[in-house]
Amino acid sequence: MTAETLLSVGIDIGTSTTQLVIARLTLENRANPFSVPRVAIAGREVLYRSAIHFTPLRSETEIDGAGVREIVAEEYRRSGYEKGQIATGAVIITGETARKENAREVLSSLAGFAGDFVVATAGPDLESILAARGAGADTCSREERAAVLHCDIGGGTSNLALYDRGELKQTGCLDVGGRLIKIDRGSGEITYLSPVLSRLPGGCPLRVGQRAEPQALAPVLAAMVSALEQAAGLRPPDALLEAFLTQDTRWQPVKPDILSFSGGVADCIYDPPAEDLAYGDMGVLLGRAIRQSQAMGQVRLRRGAETIWATVVGAGGCSMDASGSTIFYREMAFPMKNLPILKLTEAEEQGEEEQVERAVTDKLRWFADQGGLTQTALALRGEENPAYPRVARLARGLARGLEPLIRAGFAPVVVVERDMAKVLGQAMAPLIAGPLLCLDGVGVESGDYIDIGAPVANGAVLPVMIKTLVFSKE
Repeated sequence: MTAETLLSVGIDIGTSTTQLVIARLTLENRANPFSVPRVAIAGREVLYRSAIHFTPLRSETEIDGAGVREIVAEEYRRSGYEKGQIATGAVIITGETARKENAREVLSSLAGFAGDFVVATAGPDLESILAARGAGADTCSREERAAVLHCDIGGGTSNLALYDRGELKQTGCLDVGGRLIKIDRGSGEITYLSPVLSRLPGGCPLRVGQRAEPQALAPVLAAMVSALEQAAGLRPPDALLEAFLTQDTRWQPVKPDILSFSGGVADCIYDPPAEDLAYGDMGVLLGRAIRQSQAMGQVRLRRGAETIWATVVGAGGCSMDASGSTIFYREMAFPMKNLPILKLTEAEEQGEEEQVERAVTDKLRWFADQGGLTQTALALRGEENPAYPRVARLARGLARGLEPLIRAGFAPVVVVERDMAKVLGQAMAPLIAGPLLCLDGVGVESGDYIDIGAPVANGAVLPVMIKTLVFSKE
């Protein structure tokens, strides 16, 4: 096929800010003329970046959905593009905003602003992956064959992702951000203190109504920076790391070769405004304190290829594909849409069945929201011509690891890059009652989404659409 173009939109509704990007995607068929078509994103041109808006809230527990919709509608008007021109896109609610009571309602209200949207409330682990990929940390790690710890520091949280030689090793999240304290720019008085600060050893030393004097803010700033240093393995962990660790997340400090930053606070690290309280919060002061950290001087510091735009740099693009011919499915309801990808590392895949089980169970948490687990697709690289005992061992580990997902009422979906899905599905089938799908010939990464259509070619092939957030390659 000749190259085709389509318009795509990305909308990120974060703790502090909401922004929108419209991009033109170029799609090309990269398969040879005698193969199944493999359509991929060959290019991305950003056509419009919105203003950066403070996320409107009704209260500390609810997003102002009408306000967000007004922002998006106004930015469409300013861009000159109509809703009908947009073919695909992504709406992601991130940070503390994803924990708001009406987050799903807000997502639904925006569904009309694009064609086939990826729509998600990103928990802290998924947000860590999206931000790191958006800032190019995965590419940097792969190209420099280095351990890169990426920190996306926003208004309410700091999302952590560790890549080693391009492979995602772990994710985590700290409740460290620029808007844990809000300050009236006119009076200089503190107007809001996040409940997170009450977890500090000895409690929060500040109070609402107090003037935000530098000496009063200094202990809280020092505590936040120390927690980041400890998470990066640059100083021994103490009670501060535990105090700031986001609930229901885990993190094992590892000293990286490179420390990478994105998020709104990253701009304040490298290009701080002249005014300390420019945004009515701690963002500028936190950025400066990070820049002045002596502990962080132990490693290379890297500014992300994107900073405040990192989580959704472009929009949900898509790569059309077809599954391999060695698929296995039973009792599945097609089509399946917007399944987030959970990918195991090679080491996890090749471990003993207990290691496989533990890896799957741990990573299922990445896609849990306030309602519990959500439907996901488990991705593997697979092996060329594996021996059957190896396949059987992998099948047992996967089946046991996927039990929480099955108990939650979801079908196990396993996506394998190499051609081994049929034998893997046959090995898993006696271990799992009810629906099961294993398909191969599809390469995906954590942070992608996948649509799976009804079988074609007499049931031998499943149409697949991989939705990839279009991250910066600069």
